[in-house]
Amino acid sequence: METVCVNCKNNMCVSRVPIFSPLDYEDMVEITKMIAHRDYSRGEFLCKEGDKSSALFIVNQGKVKLCKHDRDGREQILSILSDGSMFGEYYLFSDYEPYNFSAVALDDVKICMLSKKDMDYLFSKHPDISRKVIAELSNKLVKAEKLAQNLSSINTDSKVAYVLTELSQAYGKEVQGHIEMNIPITREEMASYAGVTRETMSRKLNAFEKSGWIETRGNKVLIIKNAQAIKDMI
Repeated sequence: METVCVNCKNNMCVSRVPIFSPLDYEDMVEITKMIAHRDYSRGEFLCKEGDKSSALFIVNQGKVKLCKHDRDGREQILSILSDGSMFGEYYLFSDYEPYNFSAVALDDVKICMLSKKDMDYLFSKHPDISRKVIAELSNKLVKAEKLAQNLSSINTDSKVAYVLTELSQAYGKEVQGHIEMNIPITREEMASYAGVTRETMSRKLNAFEKSGWIETRGNKVLIIKNAQAIKDMI
């Protein structure tokens, strides 16, 4: 059910979103009053490919994957989003154009939403927000191009290394000279992100571990022990 965003009263999600950084506290309070909030359970769709766009989504808490499916139903993950991330900004500049991706909750997720109408108002009142959105779109375009290049590669080492690098940049933290991360997706989803099979992903991770480049602890914790070796494969 959609309600006023009570989650933002004490810890405003807008303060964690880069496009709103030019605003002062009073402006952020004004935006908070516009926000609607929704909770989603793991596996639930926030939007589906083909749905008409209508809002800017801000991840207040939890993780969301953006993905597409081919004609055979195979999933390709485009991005993994976490606290403070947003999506749907491209469609703020279009006339309710259908989404070209689906968004799915990876765990229980709290989402804050700003309608297209409210964002149009904010663009007119705060031109800096428009510039920030355009900059964010440019960054995502560069990332999308890198993903496309990676998927077009026939080198499976490169594909797996790309995904490990992307995940480490988003979720890794330095621990005793290594990068340790709690992976937010399953091995199958990692394979989908890389554009390889589940078996190939497992085989390559095992090979990387034998080479001493990574260390795995169960299915969630992964330590990158030689980040340069991983990057050199991309």
